[in-house]
Amino acid sequence: MKWRGRRGSRNIEDRRSMGGVGGGLSIFGVLIVLGIGYFFGIDVTPLLQATGVGTQESQPAEITEADERAGQFVSVTLADTEEVWADIFRRQVGEAYRPATLVLYKGVTQSPCGGASGATGPFYCPADRKIYLDTAFFTQMERRMGAGGDFAAAYVVAHEVAHHVQNELGILGQANQIRAQSSEERANAISVRIELQADCYSGIWARAAEARFGSLEPGDLDEALNAAKQIGDDTLQRNAGRVPQPHTFTHGTSEQRQRWFATGYNEGDVRACDTFSANRL
Repeated sequence: MKWRGRRGSRNIEDRRSMGGVGGGLSIFGVLIVLGIGYFFGIDVTPLLQATGVGTQESQPAEITEADERAGQFVSVTLADTEEVWADIFRRQVGEAYRPATLVLYKGVTQSPCGGASGATGPFYCPADRKIYLDTAFFTQMERRMGAGGDFAAAYVVAHEVAHHVQNELGILGQANQIRAQSSEERANAISVRIELQADCYSGIWARAAEARFGSLEPGDLDEALNAAKQIGDDTLQRNAGRVPQPHTFTHGTSEQRQRWFATGYNEGDVRACDTFSANRL
């Protein structure tokens, strides 16, 4: 992916020098986090496991050269999404696009949707319209999931931005409202449709970025498709030594995630990403 030397986004909130902040959660705090996570569709289980109850000391984090490079990469990628979605909203939606803010952190930070840590992975919080990302996740993708490459990392950013797009279109709020009133199995099924639509929107972004910036290089799409494969629910459960349980899926299978990304890339139209009306996911 060609990104060096290009414009970065102004919508970056860099908290990395702050290090880990905040203490452990009280029982009341745990209940709040669980409620927010359920309503907004965020899996907070890893957070609760990582946080526990007690006190965490705040220590300034060292910003390495790799951190600086990753931050610049994310900033350029975010800027690309801003230009692409502003154009798509103007042409296909007939409305102005309001970009999200992306919070870069290192270790632990806080959001209205609960705490963020390396265990939670990147996520979008509708409450403050911000994306939370510890760039160490890119290293985890490469070393633990076999999903390396700069465009695989760009796909992660684009996917979280896609949740913001859903929020701007009113889709995310409606879907999460229904989830909050549903059984666990039905809520999971709705979550899958949310995530697959975000994958489809990511494909739309990839197509537009290629046409608008000429930033894609040979092998980039393969990196994104491989990342989609490695973070499919069935693949993650198999890699954890478990038999895949479809009723527990919240993001979709590897095949589904790849196919919906490809749909967005091939069609380039938000109407092609209506996973909520699709008979086949």
